[in-house]
Amino acid sequence: MAKAVKLPRADRSIETYALLGTPTERPATPPVFNRIAYAAAHVVSDPWADATPWNNPAIDWDATMAFRHHLWSLGFRIAEAMDTSQRGMGLDWAGAKELIRRSLAQARTVPGADLACGAGTDQLAKQDAKSLDDVISAYEEQVGFVEKHGGRSILMASRALAHVAKSPDDYRKVYGRILGQARDKVVLHWLGDMFDPELRGYWGGDRFEDTLETVLSIIADHSNKIEGIKISLLDQAYEVELRRRLPEGVICFTGDDFNHAALIEGDGTRHSHALLGIFDAVAPQASKALSALAQGDLATFRETIEPTVPLSRKIFEAPTQYYKAGVVFLAWLNGHQNHFTMPAGMQSARGALHYAEVFCLADKANVLDKPDLAASRMTALMVQYGVS
Repeated sequence: MAKAVKLPRADRSIETYALLGTPTERPATPPVFNRIAYAAAHVVSDPWADATPWNNPAIDWDATMAFRHHLWSLGFRIAEAMDTSQRGMGLDWAGAKELIRRSLAQARTVPGADLACGAGTDQLAKQDAKSLDDVISAYEEQVGFVEKHGGRSILMASRALAHVAKSPDDYRKVYGRILGQARDKVVLHWLGDMFDPELRGYWGGDRFEDTLETVLSIIADHSNKIEGIKISLLDQAYEVELRRRLPEGVICFTGDDFNHAALIEGDGTRHSHALLGIFDAVAPQASKALSALAQGDLATFRETIEPTVPLSRKIFEAPTQYYKAGVVFLAWLNGHQNHFTMPAGMQSARGALHYAEVFCLADKANVLDKPDLAASRMTALMVQYGVS
């Protein structure tokens, strides 16, 4: 008999929802994909050690590292210390340094494991940034730390740069300086203001057409130092235009959690690779889909990944920057951590109706790996919201 959970509805009634999904099988060995696939990974808080969780959240390092091993076992590269790990929203630079150091050390213990690390300027508060040189120095510190520990960098968008830059040339100067010094190829990150409102006007303009020219000029000037660019604007047409105009050898990584299935599949001429926060939450399903795509089995790819799109759109709905709550919620339901708390108390960013819909969509997409555990945990959570 299907497990049933009582869930709240928008009309203030309560429905009894019967689970119907089937857990996705795991590969015996990490599969090989024909797309580069980075999963941006979350961190697990330690609620028993959280003396001041809003200001200095404690991290459960064992559970955090175990989740990285889960992703590696499914064939993913890891995008470490990115916005999915709550950079600038619960995880500061000191915590990010420890995360980067530990993850790079763990990667060396796993054959074939790979990761790249977010390097930004979040140790520099935007109000303390007085000049472009201040921003450059902050980037240099973070890229230098990643390289010192044997890692490769993903250049994260900078709130401080958005604050002090006056023109597209200011972005060209800062990125040119950092790219010119980088030891290895890096990934650029074009993060839209739906993910971080403080990045409005990034690249020195408000129109996509203008900012695209700035980004392409930076890439053209430094293509020998750029592996690719992750674009997170949640607009499929924008991404298609960017990837059409990228120079030979520079990869487009989709960061579009609304349209990732179509963008990864491609249009027969071009496709996107992936660097996605939703892969944290749907890793087994994405792994199965990408394996099928690599084998030319387009039907299984679509059948497996397309049900995750409505789930992803719900998790990343506005205010989009709170998507981390849905990602960690599913990690808890699936047994990757034994509590549903987050650094800075971010679990409170979404409400009961949101979590109820995410739960149902996850079940329909076969994302609930342990249905009995998920049902019991969801029931306990709903009691806290007055559903009984």
